[in-house]
Amino acid sequence: MSQVAGTDRTKAAPPDPLAPAVILVAPQLAMNIGTTARAMANCGFYDLRIVNPKPKWPNELSRRASSGAQGILDEARICASTSEAIADLTRVYATTGRSRRMTKRIVTPRQAALEVRTAHGQGEKTGFLFGPERTGLENDDLALADALISVPLNPAFASLNLAQSVLLVGYEWFQAGDRTPASRLASGDSPPATKEQLEIFFQHLERELDHCGFLRVADKRPTMVRNLRNIFQRASLTDQEVRSLHGVVAELVRGPRGGVRS
Repeated sequence: MSQVAGTDRTKAAPPDPLAPAVILVAPQLAMNIGTTARAMANCGFYDLRIVNPKPKWPNELSRRASSGAQGILDEARICASTSEAIADLTRVYATTGRSRRMTKRIVTPRQAALEVRTAHGQGEKTGFLFGPERTGLENDDLALADALISVPLNPAFASLNLAQSVLLVGYEWFQAGDRTPASRLASGDSPPATKEQLEIFFQHLERELDHCGFLRVADKRPTMVRNLRNIFQRASLTDQEVRSLHGVVAELVRGPRGGVRS
C-alpha cells in the first residue's frame, strides 16, 4: 500500500495510554466509522469504543475508509451499552448539536480540551462521547457525561458529520498539548542569513547605488538607506537568497551582455 499523503510513519510515537477514548454510540454508517478512525489517528487518539454499531462488524468498508488507520479499528472495543463503554473512565464529555432540557455544564471543544489535559496530567482516564449520525446522543447518554461539548459554528448551518466532530474535538485536544510555533519560515536547506551577511550585502547595494547616483541627494540619503534595509530585513532572507541578491546587483552593474539593450 502506498503511503498516504501527509503521513510519515517514521515519526510515530507510542500510543499515550491516557489519551482520551472516543466512544461512538450506535454509529450508522461503516464509512463514518472508518473516517473517524482516520481523524483519531490525526490527533493521537487510539482508544476507540463502539456501542452497538449498525454495520456488521468487523467491516471492510470501514477499514478502507480509515486510510491507514486500520490498527485503531482492529483494536476497537465493541460494547453493548454506553455505561459499559465508559465504565473505566473518570471524566466524560458528550457532544451535542441540539439544546437539551437538562441542567448541564456546556463547554466549547477548546475548553474541554484544556480540562481533559489537566485531568490527563493527574492520571485520570477520560473520553469523548459521540452519538448516531442522524439523531445524536439520547438524553440518557448525555446524563452519563460530566459536561456537554457544543461547537460554536454558523447557527444557520452547524451540522457536522461524525468524523468532522471527532476531528474538531481531537484537534483542540492535540493543540492544547502541542508546542509548534504559531509562525515559522520554511527555508529548505538554506539557513537564515546572519546579520553579518546582510550587512555585507547592504554595503554592496548602497555602494553601487551611490555610484549610479540613486542616493545623490545627501539629506535624503539616510532615510532612503533605512527604507531599503527595512525592505530586506522584513523578507527574512536566507543565506542562498543573499548570495543571489549579490549576483543580481553585480549583473545590473555589468549591464547588458552582447551589446546595448534596445
